[in-house]
Amino acid sequence: MKKIGIVITDPEDWTARALTDAARKKDFSPFVLDLRAAEVSMNSATRESEVEKSTVVFKVGDTKLSDLDAIIVRDAGAGAFEGVSFRFDILRELEDEGIPVVNSPEAIRNAANKYHASYLLAKAGLPVPRTVAVQDMEAALKVISRFGDAVIKPVFGYKGKDIARVRNGEVRFSDRKVEPSSLESILNQLLEERGMLYIQEFIENPGRDIRAFVVGGTAIGAIYRKAASGSWVNNLSQGGNADRCVLTEEQKEIAEKAALAVSTTFAGVDIIEGLTDDLSKEIETNSSQTEGSPKILEVNGTPSGKGIFDACGINPAEYIIEYIENTL
Repeated sequence: MKKIGIVITDPEDWTARALTDAARKKDFSPFVLDLRAAEVSMNSATRESEVEKSTVVFKVGDTKLSDLDAIIVRDAGAGAFEGVSFRFDILRELEDEGIPVVNSPEAIRNAANKYHASYLLAKAGLPVPRTVAVQDMEAALKVISRFGDAVIKPVFGYKGKDIARVRNGEVRFSDRKVEPSSLESILNQLLEERGMLYIQEFIENPGRDIRAFVVGGTAIGAIYRKAASGSWVNNLSQGGNADRCVLTEEQKEIAEKAALAVSTTFAGVDIIEGLTDDLSKEIETNSSQTEGSPKILEVNGTPSGKGIFDACGINPAEYIIEYIENTL
């Protein structure tokens, strides 16, 4: 029986449980692993049959990771830089030893770094919002003025947290209220915290975005994520809700190409439809707007499958396990 490691941080996470159940249905033996408990032992070289040999043992509890036939990464865990780097080093080293790791540590890093992901998408010729990365106040103010309506995202943010929208000199955060303060003061604080600012133009939209789920190069389904009342972010974790979406051929194509550009085997690709100029004037009065040119907001390399399952009955975990089965 093939052994599959499923890397998680929350045993009750829907996607973690779905992957475990899907693995069992395919007669795999799943091992749920929290890499925050991983240990690595390296012994001095020993001589066997006149050959120098070193021993490296990767373990989580009683499970030797080198004995696994494949590893699926749902969540490697956040935290201090050295701890996160250590966990990704373990995944990279196991991959070097010939164990398939899905998604690969390189792909997860590509997707997690919004700046680098935008670079990869743009280099692949895919449509993205106008994006500028800067490291000083004057440059940031010029970009914001040029965009008119801008979004400042943390490069390593997640779940729609800590996103700032700047419009007419006013700043609104996605997940909290801030005391009235000058734009320069807020930008200065962000620069001190982050060292740089990743700024995108805000794309006028019909109050929703699209999360397309791609596995093995094929878009298996998608949902609309609709912002909660009074909000401008569509993340489900920020109170948004999900409805079934049928992708257009153009949306399907760019979702699949985006997953490939970031090197992900499975991914949640976030697409904003945008509005035509005429429709953008009718946002508050017309509920039957049609979409404009789609643009890719970001690619998630460790996406949750719950939203698309609840809205469409599609279980991405089954597709991921099938991909693993066909790979081994």
